[in-house]
Amino acid sequence: MPAWLAPVDRAARTVRPEQLSRFLPPASGDGRQSAVLVLFGEGERGPELLLMERAGTLRSHAGQPSFPGGALDPEDGTPEDGGLLRAALREAREETGLDPAGVQLFGVLPRLYIPVSRFVVTPVLGWWRAPSPVDAVDPGETARVFTVPVADLTDPRNRATSVHPSGHKGPAFLVESALVWGFTAGVIDRLLHFAGWELPWDRTRQVPLDWRS
Repeated sequence: MPAWLAPVDRAARTVRPEQLSRFLPPASGDGRQSAVLVLFGEGERGPELLLMERAGTLRSHAGQPSFPGGALDPEDGTPEDGGLLRAALREAREETGLDPAGVQLFGVLPRLYIPVSRFVVTPVLGWWRAPSPVDAVDPGETARVFTVPVADLTDPRNRATSVHPSGHKGPAFLVESALVWGFTAGVIDRLLHFAGWELPWDRTRQVPLDWRS
């Protein structure tokens, strides 16, 4: 892996769940096991992340930019035998056309929870050592696939605080004609922070969301 990924690798090995989010899996074990692929590549402008925009017709998280990923299927196995790693790669292939053979997995973050959809999500970290063409495979699931330079994610001009009508506030990124917020923005925000890449930004700058979000 490139040397610039070392801080991310270190963060994945040391970060605690409560340092990533206040939404943690229920102690009861409830929730559907799932995984997302947090894939770092190297583009024309340096380090970048792969994201996709979910189709606006989906039942949950419609129209939101997100990491590729989804629920654990029986074919993936169990969380104990590496099933979540296989799920992250399978979902990325199904959603973006990504060739998993070109991805080197190097770590996982602690499991987190998305209350609105009751998903228990494991972020799986990958290095895109051999990039392959990507695009929306099924328009019914994916509106578009795109990469975002890390330089744009750390640029204070592209950062804001999202405000949901419910009152919930969280980090947001205005990049590639998209507003990245919610779970995905939270993971990106914490990775930038613990990797030491975060730059000071105006946390009073707010972006309102609507009830459909």
